[in-house]
Amino acid sequence: PYYVDLNQNLFLQASLHSSDPNLVVFVDTCVASPDPRNFRTLTYELIRSGCVKDPTYSSYYSPYRDVARFAFNAFSFVNRYPSVYLQCELVVCRHNDYSSRCYQGCVSRFKRNAGS
Repeated sequence: PYYVDLNQNLFLQASLHSSDPNLVVFVDTCVASPDPRNFRTLTYELIRSGCVKDPTYSSYYSPYRDVARFAFNAFSFVNRYPSVYLQCELVVCRHNDYSSRCYQGCVSRFKRNAGS
């Protein structure tokens, strides 16, 4: 566990351990929940499909392609629940593959019309 106070900044880093030096890591989605078994019902989105949902979320420069760095501010969940769990989805892509998910950034998903 990591103990934080309300409005404290949390700095995170995700590292890819691979012998392939041509891989990059991208933070796609991070969701917080008071229940470690349920990240769908009572959740708080920090970033979804590369789109920032929380105004305090920031990505930070990393000199390494296989390291993603980001931060956010502890939110109101901290006062309402004894524990808050974070689940993040990361994407691994080939360096310089500009058609890959890592280089697309925020992806908005549009609903299709189901009419005739």
